[in-house]
Amino acid sequence: MKPEDLLARARGFMESRILLSGAELDLFTLLAPAPLTAEEVWQRIGARAPTLRALTMLLDALCALGLLDKQEGRYRTAADAAPLAADAPGSVLPMVLHAAGLWRTWSELTSIVRERGAPATPSSERRGPRDLEAFIGAMHVVGRPVAARIAAEVDPGKARALLDVGGATGTYSEAFLAASPALRATIFDLPPVIELARARLEQAGLLDRVTLVAGDYHEDPLPAGHDLALLSAVIHSNSPEQNLALYRKVHDALEPGGRVVIRDHVMEPERTSPRAGAIFAINMLVGTAGGGTYTYGEIKDGLEQAGFSRVRLLQKGERMDGLVEAFKPA
Repeated sequence: MKPEDLLARARGFMESRILLSGAELDLFTLLAPAPLTAEEVWQRIGARAPTLRALTMLLDALCALGLLDKQEGRYRTAADAAPLAADAPGSVLPMVLHAAGLWRTWSELTSIVRERGAPATPSSERRGPRDLEAFIGAMHVVGRPVAARIAAEVDPGKARALLDVGGATGTYSEAFLAASPALRATIFDLPPVIELARARLEQAGLLDRVTLVAGDYHEDPLPAGHDLALLSAVIHSNSPEQNLALYRKVHDALEPGGRVVIRDHVMEPERTSPRAGAIFAINMLVGTAGGGTYTYGEIKDGLEQAGFSRVRLLQKGERMDGLVEAFKPA
């Protein structure tokens, strides 16, 4: 790698920070309908931008990045940046706002490695209502384009009762229900998340096929009577010991012969690939007390310790779309 390439990588945070600040100020939503001058923007966002000078510099930088257009002193959201508006179809704003939250935890990486170790309190427990809504919205944004493909790869087959552990607002449950008209789903998640799920699934017209159960899988038993369980983007938040305890609860919740499917980063033995998984492990280092990304061997070992058999790697993945399945003995 050339020196200029190394320097470009070191400075990459600058463009990212400009984008994140534009999203936090909701400039892309404000400037989507019609162009406004910097002063008009300043008047509308009020105390979120105490000086017109600072706001104008940010607006101009967003134009330089191609995220805003500027003509005759007026700014407007660029066509390519339309998904950054809150009300745009397929908006990615929740994911960008989640990334803005990650900025704070990632800024602690050096001191975590050098001095403090992993945080004692996971970032999930420090989230306020707005951060939680952004995170859950972000999970829907990233899951929406791939959920149907994951459901097809898993193939619910003759399963009749799906348990979606940590299912958020039901993005993956919805895809499984679409793939199998006879299937019903139970979504198990924390109480505030369940209320977000209720609102989205009511809008989607799916509450007649979904049971919503509030709880904490670290503390509470899982609802029983299911023949298919999904742990989608869950195990990376936990330590190996926490995952073993979770696998045992899933085992208890399944009927004999039932199947569990894990969707997550599945690392190669040397842990440097997939690349996205190695980077995501750092996200868990700075944001959780013991989370990380796991190899297939580690996942298999934990499932077998919990009583599962016929463990199989269904699919390798580059971006948290690795799939592992296992069965509760009949």
